[in-house]
Amino acid sequence: MNRINRLAAMVSLASLFPFVVHAAESKGTVEVVHYWTSGGEAKSVDVLKKIIQRDGFTWQDSAVAGGGGGAAMTVLKTRAVSGNPPSAAQIKAPDIQEWGRLDLLTSVDDVAKANHWDNLLPRTIADSMKYEGHYVAVPVNIHRINWLWLNPVVLKKAGVSKAPATLEELYAAGDKLKAAGFIAIAHGGQAWQDTTVFENLLLSVMGADGFKKAFIDVDEATLTGPKMTEVFAALHKLQGYLDPDGNGQDWNLETAKVINGKAGMQIMGDWAKSEWTAAGKQADVDYLCVPFPGSQGVYSYTIDSLAMFKLATKNDNPGNIAARDDLAKVALEPEFQYVFNQNKGSIPVIKGLDMSRFDSCAQASAKDFANAEKTGSLAPSMAFNMSTSQAVQGAVFDVVTHFMNDKDADPAKAGKQLLAAIRAAQ
Repeated sequence: MNRINRLAAMVSLASLFPFVVHAAESKGTVEVVHYWTSGGEAKSVDVLKKIIQRDGFTWQDSAVAGGGGGAAMTVLKTRAVSGNPPSAAQIKAPDIQEWGRLDLLTSVDDVAKANHWDNLLPRTIADSMKYEGHYVAVPVNIHRINWLWLNPVVLKKAGVSKAPATLEELYAAGDKLKAAGFIAIAHGGQAWQDTTVFENLLLSVMGADGFKKAFIDVDEATLTGPKMTEVFAALHKLQGYLDPDGNGQDWNLETAKVINGKAGMQIMGDWAKSEWTAAGKQADVDYLCVPFPGSQGVYSYTIDSLAMFKLATKNDNPGNIAARDDLAKVALEPEFQYVFNQNKGSIPVIKGLDMSRFDSCAQASAKDFANAEKTGSLAPSMAFNMSTSQAVQGAVFDVVTHFMNDKDADPAKAGKQLLAAIRAAQ
């Protein structure tokens, strides 16, 4: 048995026990492959599990660790190829189309129509959950990528009087933090984290229009022009402020360094807030959140969604279908949306939901999303393959990581390498 099959078997065996315990009284089983495994994320997914169980169904958990989701996708592909897909899996929007083309997803239009999804969801998000006009996935939240998280106590000790609003102010804050003996920017040296930093710098330097030209239109002049050179030069400069001991570290371990006062800042999506919440910390008191310097007005986002799979023959029965439909229904109900997103750090995907229950970071995020939608400044994240396929995302990862590991890399040549890599992956 190869490593992937062993991993898939381990996942299946690990989730077998709750199935055995609850099978007698269960109306049906829903198995979910996901990578919500950090402290705050695990707490969030447990909310969904409890609601499903309350409805009389069994939740079969197939969690696969890894913040970027690569390991989970390996398990999912192995399961699908072997003819044993789960009921649902955590998948990004462009990959929903890929799985749809493989004829592995099932429509949940009946659930969507009964629960008025077209009215509940922003049009941009609703369209991304459909394959050939049919709902095959359900979104559970909206994550903002272009956030900067700060520990105000550490900043004060270092003599930083305000949150940085420009790249120059970010560098200045970093200099003061380093001089005071702190890690300036907590960062784990993993490909997806490196590319998250790169994407934020690109938004800061080139704005939403530059981002769209680069990663949606794949415009040669944009990818190889002087502004892209400026982005890579900024990436080199910013490296001097990143955690020198962060190589290979998971994002939540780096977040802990900011929470514990070892680091002053972190560039990370708002799932980082779930770690602050799990640690009992409060926004505007124990931590601050601001848009990444220079990217104010732009909203870079990724959406966690659950794609619904056609069940294998042995599992294709009315009870399991009902369990899968219940998962789709519950995921877009206010009860779940409130609790899940408060734990997860994200914001609800339902339009117009009352945000008074949320902290100031989430309220600002919801307001900024609505404004960016009106102004055309929404940027579906490349780093989290909301605007690209996994193949293109992987190609960008390779270029960015190679650049960051080569101190002599030429920013002027990096854009050309990026263009070549994207075209080769398309």
